[in-house]
Amino acid sequence: MVQYYSLNNEELYKELDVSHNGLSDEEAKKRLEIYGPNLIKEKKKRPLILRFLDNFIHLLAIILWIAAALCFIPRVDMPQLGYAIILVVVINAVFSFLQEFRAEKALEALNKILPSYARVLRGGEVKEVLTSELVPGDILILNEGDNVSADARLIECFDLRTNNSVLTGESDPQRKSIVPIVNREVDPLRLTNVVYAGTSISSGTGKAIVYATGMKTEFGKIANITQSVKEELSPLQKEINNASKILVYIAIGVGVLFFILSLFVIKLGFLASFVFAIGIIVAFVPEGLLPTVTLALAMGVQRMAKRNALIKKLSSVETLGSTTVICTDKTGTLTQNEMTVREIWVNGNSYEVSGTGYNPIGEFILNGNKIDNDNAKNTFKKISKAMSYCNNSKHYKDKNTNQWVIKGDPTEGALLVAARKAGFDYETELKNDPMIFLLPFDSNRKRMTSIHETDEGIFAFSKGAPKEMLSLCNKIEINGKVEDLTQQKLQEILKINDNYAKKALRVLAITYRNLTDFKEEYNVENVEKDLVFLGLVAMIDPPRPEVEAAVKECFKAGIKIIMITGDYGLTADAIARKIGIIKGESKIYLGTDIEKMSEEQLREILRLENIIFARVSPEHKMKIAQALKKNGHIVAMTGDGVNDAPALKAADIGIAMGISGTDVAKAAADMILTDDNFASIVNAIEEGRTVFENLRKFINYILTSNIPEAVPFIMMVIFKIPLPLTVMQILAIDLGTDMLPSLALAAEPPEPGIMNKPPRPRKERLLTGKNLAKAYLFLGPVEAAVAMIAFLIVYYDNGITFSKLKQIGANPANYINDTVYKTATTANHAAIIMSQIGNAFAWRSNYDSVFKIGFFKNKLLFWGILGEIIIINVLIYVPKLNSVFNHYPLNWHYWLILIAFIPSVLIVEELRKLIVRFFRNRHNLSIANYSK
Repeated sequence: MVQYYSLNNEELYKELDVSHNGLSDEEAKKRLEIYGPNLIKEKKKRPLILRFLDNFIHLLAIILWIAAALCFIPRVDMPQLGYAIILVVVINAVFSFLQEFRAEKALEALNKILPSYARVLRGGEVKEVLTSELVPGDILILNEGDNVSADARLIECFDLRTNNSVLTGESDPQRKSIVPIVNREVDPLRLTNVVYAGTSISSGTGKAIVYATGMKTEFGKIANITQSVKEELSPLQKEINNASKILVYIAIGVGVLFFILSLFVIKLGFLASFVFAIGIIVAFVPEGLLPTVTLALAMGVQRMAKRNALIKKLSSVETLGSTTVICTDKTGTLTQNEMTVREIWVNGNSYEVSGTGYNPIGEFILNGNKIDNDNAKNTFKKISKAMSYCNNSKHYKDKNTNQWVIKGDPTEGALLVAARKAGFDYETELKNDPMIFLLPFDSNRKRMTSIHETDEGIFAFSKGAPKEMLSLCNKIEINGKVEDLTQQKLQEILKINDNYAKKALRVLAITYRNLTDFKEEYNVENVEKDLVFLGLVAMIDPPRPEVEAAVKECFKAGIKIIMITGDYGLTADAIARKIGIIKGESKIYLGTDIEKMSEEQLREILRLENIIFARVSPEHKMKIAQALKKNGHIVAMTGDGVNDAPALKAADIGIAMGISGTDVAKAAADMILTDDNFASIVNAIEEGRTVFENLRKFINYILTSNIPEAVPFIMMVIFKIPLPLTVMQILAIDLGTDMLPSLALAAEPPEPGIMNKPPRPRKERLLTGKNLAKAYLFLGPVEAAVAMIAFLIVYYDNGITFSKLKQIGANPANYINDTVYKTATTANHAAIIMSQIGNAFAWRSNYDSVFKIGFFKNKLLFWGILGEIIIINVLIYVPKLNSVFNHYPLNWHYWLILIAFIPSVLIVEELRKLIVRFFRNRHNLSIANYSK
């Protein structure tokens, strides 16, 4: 493979077979046919129709399909039930598809980032061509503000800097040169003589020869990685699948058991036994589970949107709640992505500078005391002039947004902001002191000089790396007086510089030279010597103010935070310490370290505390996410750049920044923070934990009604009485009346202290044996008892005792059209609905009394109860509809009895909680006394 970065210009022209005038149009067309268009190619995805059909062939659906098919067998002849079950399957499929389906937008976003046109040199003329038509050998013409459309090797540049943050995660513009790189161990994303597709030109101008287009670019390689990451089921999806399997197995097991009992023990006959088994299975299969879960998650999404977290995939809501580790980028995620001057050393003193961002409002503080504006203006006048004049950036208030912004290098922009804070109006001053010559920054010199004609004479103002600048100084100005730069002063300045560096502050030295009597040519050798040292300016990309509190919340919730950044390790370490991610001794691992590690070594390192990964590539971030998952973690990965996309997809949940994030990151992520606020992650995690607890509550609420749905079939088989509840009435409960209160349970507010607990263990099930026992063996039987009582009351009211009821028998032909029977089943159905009202309140808490947590706190539950009451009355009293569900209008005195049944389940559950609290308090008291 040709290493274009190591070739000189002439070798480049020869290797890419292009002249100094660029390619001809004919040659460009030929190469377009050979290399193809400069586009990101999309890998073929599984057809949408097949992904939809998957929802019709999972275990739950297959069981229901079989049950529906059997209903149409001539001897069974239950078409209404068959159609109802088919409707259930279709509803579940549609809801599940909507829940799981997410359009793959990452590649579309990648294509959107690439600019539409590029300026190239063809046949000696500068032309604009479609970016899709760029080919290897094209000579790009680059100017400030341009987006780069292909990977290209620089052949000419003047103070050229590029913004590579979307590729590397580094916030600083990268300075470029045309010098060949001979070092073999180079990072392909950080070549100083290459410009990359997807990046932009921050400042300067240049020319570059394209050597890679489309999928061959570094940009395209990231796209390929992003597509190659296989999406896995979320923890919630796995849990729902697991719960569905358990419930299906229970339903089939019970159905088969009672089929055998009814056929061989009770000798009901094959047909009756078969219909009975179908009824049992339908009663135990939670037909409304998936639609209700989906709607509940959708409600969670709406609540999270109000808290600035936009969820793209419903199941990701709960994934957040079980998150055990957050891998976070630094730039733009934990920090503000706005370089800010923090300290200035001038006139022998170190001043702190307040304020953040580009708004020029701040104060100067010396030894804890603020200095007034006039004093600040005089103190910083000379250094403000120097750092404003020796500057290529612009600082202004945007007319559209009314916000202060920077155009150009953020580092230079930070200098302009600091000067404005000191009261220096550089725009006005610069008109009076025009620049007459510029010695642009050079990575070898590590400095820049501008020469200005002022009223006081001609002056050169320089800025650059402190040690290099100090080596060129022989004087220092203190309080307006120029003195010799003694060795003692020099060491003092170097010590100050070291202290700033330890705080991870980026430091620039500011100098000047009086050239009024200068007679020589303006060049580096003649001008940049015998300089007068003015001071040091220290700056940093500051952390977001709310992040520190958010980090504390994460640790309190048992969530580990790992910083993964493309920036320098020491800078990352300082930020991590400032916001509380690192406490104590830290260990910094570079991307090159990861390259040398085996997977097992990386997994071992990830088990350590206080670790930081710096100077990493997209592949490294993805490896870290995958290694953490193999360690048993639920991984949340934050990011905002193109470089983050593969890792965002590899993580259990990818979190992109909504404001500063690229389209690629947003498309690859599961959640988008609309305010770019790390603290919003904490809110989302709290909501995620609440969602899981609420899912458990309403699932158990639904399961409780399975018992009163199944008991009527058991009663029919054992006592050979008319079937007290029809299959259509069961479906009316599962897909109708139960759904509204269960959705209201999904809207329960967070329980106190939910963020003081560690994340839910991966092995903890949504359906636990304890909760199943409570639903099936405790609360369910209570509901079944009151429902059967309601059924028998109707018969007793009509003079039919239990003995006479047994004489009627279980044969449907003896009772199916009887008015008393219809009234009795209606009462049974309504009794289940009434007892479910109390059941809803019973499941609102597992330990505390519902009256303690606030009986009326969940207002949505009351609306849900009103809804189910309206539904049952519609099913009972609307003509023709009531015949479909085998209903008959109830008299008012039956309703008085049914209303009395409402608190039955709640009363027994409150008694259980009271007993549990009593013994738990006694246990705690015993432990406390023992410890004394």
